[in-house]
Amino acid sequence: MQIYKVGGAVRDRLLGKPVTDIDWVVVGATTEEMLAKGYRPVGADFPVFLHPKSGEEYALARTERKNGRGYGGFIFHASPDVTLEEDLIRRDLTINAMAEDDQQNLTDPYHGQQDLEARLLRHVSPAFAEDPLRVLRVARFAARYAELGFTVAPETLELMHQLSESGELEALTPERSWKEIARALMEDQPQVFIEVLRECGALKVLMPEIDALFGVPQPEAHHPEIDTGVHTLSVLEQAARHKQPLTVRWACLLHDLGKGLTPEKEWPRHIAHEHKGLKLIKAVNERFKVPKDCQELALLVGKYHTHGHRALELKPSTLLELLQSFDVYRRPQRFEEFIAACEMDARGRKGLEQRSYPQADYLRGAATAARSIAVQPLLEKGFKGPELGEAIKGERLKALKAYKDQA
Repeated sequence: MQIYKVGGAVRDRLLGKPVTDIDWVVVGATTEEMLAKGYRPVGADFPVFLHPKSGEEYALARTERKNGRGYGGFIFHASPDVTLEEDLIRRDLTINAMAEDDQQNLTDPYHGQQDLEARLLRHVSPAFAEDPLRVLRVARFAARYAELGFTVAPETLELMHQLSESGELEALTPERSWKEIARALMEDQPQVFIEVLRECGALKVLMPEIDALFGVPQPEAHHPEIDTGVHTLSVLEQAARHKQPLTVRWACLLHDLGKGLTPEKEWPRHIAHEHKGLKLIKAVNERFKVPKDCQELALLVGKYHTHGHRALELKPSTLLELLQSFDVYRRPQRFEEFIAACEMDARGRKGLEQRSYPQADYLRGAATAARSIAVQPLLEKGFKGPELGEAIKGERLKALKAYKDQA
């Protein structure tokens, strides 16, 4: 029985990055031996065990064979005869197919260290093309390591392209796809994830609504970058640069989907793109079974982001309607995330990345003014039921008028 540290832990140590999760592979052992040593079984599809003390996962070395569509279409074989090299060859990228023993002696049969130095994301074997999830994984790694200069090897990109055209991507479950998308969006350069998916043809399969934005012009006066797809990537880049949460990053990615529906004869204007985009945002949310908080913010940002940009011009009644739509009285954080998404949208324009956004503080002040209205005095005046609701609304409107006059 031999135990090896494998995958990301080895890769990140060699890159000088912090090692968080550690994967272990056990060669030459049986399930019975693992149980006898106190390991607890957890794997349903293949033998994975929890260490009796550390709780870390240890997997028996295994091989795999494709027998169906999608991420789950594999038969696994684990036995004491499976070698370390056989276990490593089933992995996605050469940089993830290295192993270390307890003395940090490196086993690198597929030249992962060489590709680390060359800053290349390269597939280990042709079996890469059997798992459609790897298209998303490679794009995610490209986003993670873009700052170090990593790119996808041309031959790997070609395999990803073949996978994108094969129909295999449609076999991915919404849950698995979303998990990769969410992780990728939280990388330091999430726009690279979208760029790689587009380059290999996967974006038009997975998110055609976003793919459709590329090549669609916008008025140069407001958008010096002109191209709507380029703008969307810039907004996402700004969201990452400003350390925004997943909800904001997802909203930034989807905020302009309506512009993909504008007839060419109306270009570069996009009248009512906010309203037109809502059905597309809903479709993407449903396709990936996106968490509710991300769904809600994406729809609200899609509908109201131009309100955010025009905040200083809004009538008090329109401002009140905006605040009501976000339920700022019970959910102040959601409105704060809306403001953040609007600011990222304003900054995601060529040459305007450092622009100030006074609308942010103005909107915060408006929310504070509306929230300052106390209900108790109205109750004491005898208001109740629908009349109370109208009275509260009236007082909030007065507060917003006063706020606007003072601003």
